[in-house]
Amino acid sequence: MRWLVTGAGGMLGHDVVDELRGRGADVTGLGHTALDITEPASLERAFAAHRPEIVVNCAAYAAVDDAESHEAEALRVNGDGPRLLARACAAHGARLIHVSTDYVFSGKGRTTPYPEDHPPAPRTAYGRTKLAGERAVLEELPDASAVVRTAWLYGVHGKNFVRTMIGIEASRPTVEVVDNQCGQPTWSADVAAHIADLGPRLGPDVGGVFHATSSGEATWFELAREVFRLLGADPERVRPTDTTPWPRPAPRPEYSALAHGRWQTLGLPPLRDWRAALHEALPRIRKESPS
Repeated sequence: MRWLVTGAGGMLGHDVVDELRGRGADVTGLGHTALDITEPASLERAFAAHRPEIVVNCAAYAAVDDAESHEAEALRVNGDGPRLLARACAAHGARLIHVSTDYVFSGKGRTTPYPEDHPPAPRTAYGRTKLAGERAVLEELPDASAVVRTAWLYGVHGKNFVRTMIGIEASRPTVEVVDNQCGQPTWSADVAAHIADLGPRLGPDVGGVFHATSSGEATWFELAREVFRLLGADPERVRPTDTTPWPRPAPRPEYSALAHGRWQTLGLPPLRDWRAALHEALPRIRKESPS
């Protein structure tokens, strides 16, 4: 099958391309400069040139705080873009996997993971625009699409929390890390593998919403301590704090763990435990990430 990955310059997009190439797939990865999903002419050129059968949309306006004051711009990329992409897929007979986020939920007043069918209630501009994209894709391409929500991503490519902690461990005696936000640290390579598994299965009987986050839960503080431990450093150098000293324009979810029941309907396991993934990922991040 021929695959097209949008937003291929980002962390997850890069990993999806790598995963598919590793499986011997015919895949084209296009970054924003090569494909603007908000421009119909750009989409038409890409589909005519590459004739994809499966499209993975990793393109997004992902600046969570900036979206609070630039919601119209974020909506153009996160809402209008996926709608246009879904229409292009429908016109060319392609299937579509659209990547979304835990920010479609409120992240407040909950202590158990959100199932895939839980009613969304975003509290941020970013979450609202990503929810608009989800709905657009499922409306425009109901029999040949899936929404894959993920969260707390880290990986080799691009900036992320794990890479930041690696740098801090080497440069500071101690660090304070937030301990009142709980989620699922998730290696982007694991998400890419599940996307690659899902694509060929998509069809009238397989679609809708899937959650692709690691199993288990942790706070940012617990994740930072695990990074230090795996680096051979003293985890006690990581000190707990809360979000009070660092207010942000967009409120962060207090609890954003996602449930993974939909994978079982396909006979596929959910992503592995976050600690097991981090144990494998950390040496690769240290080796392959640019300094």
